[in-house]
Amino acid sequence: MQRQTLVISLLSVAMTLLPACSSSPSRHTEAPLPMAPKSTAIAPQWTYKPAIAAKFAQKDQGVFPRPLSLEPAVDFWRKTYGVWHRSEVAFHDDRYMGIIYEVMVLPGNVGEGLTNQQKAMVEQRKAFWKNRLIDLDRKLRAKAPLDAFDKQIVARIQNHGNLHEILPEAGQRLRSQRGIKERFKRGLEISGRYDAEFRRIFREYNLPDDFAFLPHVESSFQASAKSHAGAVGMWQFTKGAAETFMPGKNKPDRRLDPIASAHGAARYLKYAYNKLNDWPTAVTSYNHGIGGMSRAQNQVGRDFEQIVERYNSPIFGFASRNYYAQFLAARDIAANPLAFFREGVNFEGPMGSTHYLASE
Repeated sequence: MQRQTLVISLLSVAMTLLPACSSSPSRHTEAPLPMAPKSTAIAPQWTYKPAIAAKFAQKDQGVFPRPLSLEPAVDFWRKTYGVWHRSEVAFHDDRYMGIIYEVMVLPGNVGEGLTNQQKAMVEQRKAFWKNRLIDLDRKLRAKAPLDAFDKQIVARIQNHGNLHEILPEAGQRLRSQRGIKERFKRGLEISGRYDAEFRRIFREYNLPDDFAFLPHVESSFQASAKSHAGAVGMWQFTKGAAETFMPGKNKPDRRLDPIASAHGAARYLKYAYNKLNDWPTAVTSYNHGIGGMSRAQNQVGRDFEQIVERYNSPIFGFASRNYYAQFLAARDIAANPLAFFREGVNFEGPMGSTHYLASE
């Protein structure tokens, strides 16, 4: 009976698992704000040692392939989760993820949400960078002289590809991303309550037990999380997806039960893998839907790197393109927390117990 339900519901499920709260792109309202002073220098991009990134990039592929072309995106999300604080905002290219123009530090007290004044500061700085990139492209086309700041931007772009291919649309691809280091660490602490049981559940379904890390991407392990798209709970199920992959009476809402939802996630991922035949595509379907990823394979082929690079769909946006990279980044940090949280992590446990992991 359950098998019949899965087949019948395939079309309705295709787009039901929607972007997670923590992975959805931030949305800003453009406003004609004045440019920052042209003498402003490009701020340092990150504070952790490149050797850390190299260590992760050289890891054995295992069950989750790590194409080299995805490493800039994986590294970007490692910084977002484990390096940049919530007071820091990165301005970057949303396609060439290694191009980070600046990491701005917001002054004063910065909470989980930004004040209107802080939002205005981010918008002003974003407008500055957009205008600067458009002006630089104009200068190069006119063969006009470049100042020292222009040359810094050129060098940064050239480190990641062909300047004349990247720059013309760089202003349109500009995006801002706040760090969530504090939120990710809190998710690590909460994950101690669930990690062993989540792993047991995924092994029960003959799936990789590292899927226990997926709530870091979806909700930062917040059991009551709700998205603007109607997804609920730690595993961010929509109502339609829950009806298919969490069968049975759904009152009270079982999406708020992390264990019941973990079973639902396991059923979904197993079904997605059987339809799509590889883990990068199946994992991405958790964000974009099985039907959407099937269309991607039909349009581009089964090479996941090519799907990320070439798949053309108005709904395959930033969140979907980056979802697998986000999962890999979260997995890197959660499996090696002391590389990013040198102060240690106080993992919570069942029945109120705690386990403190600290560096030696």
